[in-house]
Amino acid sequence: MRHVIGKNRILAASLGFSMMLVTACSGGGEGGRSGAETPAPNANAKENEPASLVVYSNSGDAVESWNERFGDALKQKFPSYTIKYVQSTKTFGLKELFANGETIDIYWDSIGSFASTLLDNNMQYDMAELMKPRGIDFSNMEPTVADSVKLIDKTKIYGIPVFNNNMVLYYNKDIFDKFGIPYPKDGMTWSEANKLGEKLTRFDGKQYIGLSSSQTHILNMNQLSIPFVDPDKLTPTINTDPKWKELFDTVFVGPAKAAGYKEYMEAHKSVIPYRDEFLKEKEVAMFAWLSSIIFVYPDEYKSMNWDMVSLPTFEQLPKVGSQAYPTYFAVTNMSKQKEQAMNVIQYLISEEMQKQLSKKGVMPVLKDEAIQKLYGQESSFKGKNFQASFYNKFAPIPAKTKYESLLLTPYAKAVPKVILTGDANSVFRSTEEETAKKIAEAKNQ
Repeated sequence: MRHVIGKNRILAASLGFSMMLVTACSGGGEGGRSGAETPAPNANAKENEPASLVVYSNSGDAVESWNERFGDALKQKFPSYTIKYVQSTKTFGLKELFANGETIDIYWDSIGSFASTLLDNNMQYDMAELMKPRGIDFSNMEPTVADSVKLIDKTKIYGIPVFNNNMVLYYNKDIFDKFGIPYPKDGMTWSEANKLGEKLTRFDGKQYIGLSSSQTHILNMNQLSIPFVDPDKLTPTINTDPKWKELFDTVFVGPAKAAGYKEYMEAHKSVIPYRDEFLKEKEVAMFAWLSSIIFVYPDEYKSMNWDMVSLPTFEQLPKVGSQAYPTYFAVTNMSKQKEQAMNVIQYLISEEMQKQLSKKGVMPVLKDEAIQKLYGQESSFKGKNFQASFYNKFAPIPAKTKYESLLLTPYAKAVPKVILTGDANSVFRSTEEETAKKIAEAKNQ
């Protein structure tokens, strides 16, 4: 088994390769099928033979969450397979798995860490040859999600998107009702959202904040498609790409111009209003966050009178929401049961399974509107405006390098500094220096 930490790998690639991807994957001119819909000759290869598969993710998702979304359905579909999901924890991860001599057959994770983990641990396997005879291609997937596969490698397919994520704007109805303000609507611009937030940023027994965001997610999935790292120079972009200032001014500084906002931040240790202020303290009226976050904090959302609308947009980019944030599943090179592992992944992207996931509130990767309309219908939050997740188009996903995860925290820490000092230039320069050092250190490891 190979699990040596690899050297730095550049994952940058350009977009716009959907047709190339279809050609590479379809084989025999059988494009446009997901394989599971119209099985190819060996689509059921070894489906009925006993298999023992180990599934692992660095996501830390609980076994219960895995079973609810995937495990129970897979047991029913593949009764002859024993599928063991291994949950990562703070004290148990890949290092411990490898030390125990464990073989991972399927690795899955979101776009933020999938590629670096897969490649650094030398688990990558080109699944194109497994896909061809099954007639699997990505032409029926959301285009930016399909395109994102080639950001990992231009010529190989190391991961298959299984579910997706984006950002929406949640709001606390009780705060709007308290002050007699109409609820937000799908299709707002950031300018409109900021004006609405200003009406709700007021003191009434306690300080209320009209609008805030999860800065890490806004940055990671930014609507302006700004890369964290210049893929050619391998340098931070925060002080060289002017679009960063536009993003900060619009999404972060804009809401903070309301009276009382900065004072609130200073009283809360100079951080922008975040999760606890929205979910627990119920002091934030509107909060931009992941579309799937309601399933991460179900109890908190059940205690709130809430709904959601589409993420506000930039005026020059009408109906362009956040970038997609897909999660990929991969057959690893160490697996001795690659056909069986591929059977599992093929089923996960089938129409049958994508419908099940959509009903539960797991965003599908298929672009089928009928499947999208099922989104959240059987979740515990049925009746909410789940279609807000599909109101906007996805912003293009920019080129990626393996250093993005190193820069996310420093970029996020720049947000409150810019708000409180009003000096974006100085903050961006110091952040550039800090993150350039991080990249240099990572290169030398």
